[in-house]
Amino acid sequence: MSLQENVATFIREAAASEIVPRFRTLTAADIREKKPGDLVTTADLETERVLTARLMAALPGSVVLGEEAAAQDATRFALLSQEAPVWVIDPVDGTANFARGQAGFAVIVARIERRVVQAGWIYDPLGDVMVMAEAGGGAWCDGRRLAVAGEGEGTPIIGAAYGRAAPGERAAKRLEASGRVAAIRNLGCSALEYVEIALGRANFSLHSRSLPWDHAAGMLITAEAGGIAGFLDGSAYDPGIIDRAVLACAGPRSWAILREVVGSLL
Repeated sequence: MSLQENVATFIREAAASEIVPRFRTLTAADIREKKPGDLVTTADLETERVLTARLMAALPGSVVLGEEAAAQDATRFALLSQEAPVWVIDPVDGTANFARGQAGFAVIVARIERRVVQAGWIYDPLGDVMVMAEAGGGAWCDGRRLAVAGEGEGTPIIGAAYGRAAPGERAAKRLEASGRVAAIRNLGCSALEYVEIALGRANFSLHSRSLPWDHAAGMLITAEAGGIAGFLDGSAYDPGIIDRAVLACAGPRSWAILREVVGSLL
């Protein structure tokens, strides 16, 4: 199998052994706060541990930037600027949903070289949906090449939006009030919001922060499915920048609407 296929297998197997058996079976001892409101569970920690070992073995000389390891040691962000290939892992994106026993979580893995995203994987373990992309090779799901939804004039615009457009005003509220989007559908899981765009079910995903484990894979998947992905200010996506608003869209129409209505995020 190719490296792309091997990584997909690693993710599926880690989810089957470490995440799914713990869904709705977590005890109080399995959940803690990294900081107020930011949860981590045993499933996050064990999935990251398993994937770290398997990914480094699959690509000798590579290193890993995992969300949970970075929470313990912020200097690990410097790995993105080194020469070695970097695996970026979000072991359970949507941990708050997972900890509550609610659907809406996924595993994210990206492979980055010299701060350029080369490949990305997003896996929904409950739906058994794997979406993956390689730079220049398209975005794929179960052997089917993916394409974002068309955006002809009058087509309803649906998506997710997080962050504040102005003091006291959330971006989602401003977009809803504008009358230019049909619905805001926040899933509490950026991974699944990128999957929705790649599968043609949504038009945009807007986030006020750009942490690489949340967005690197989704940025690439959106672009490889024919969409537009980058920073909200119009600059190209860089996984080494963590505090800038990111926007992924199915096409230029939704991108223009989001930029015009929201402007920038606080």
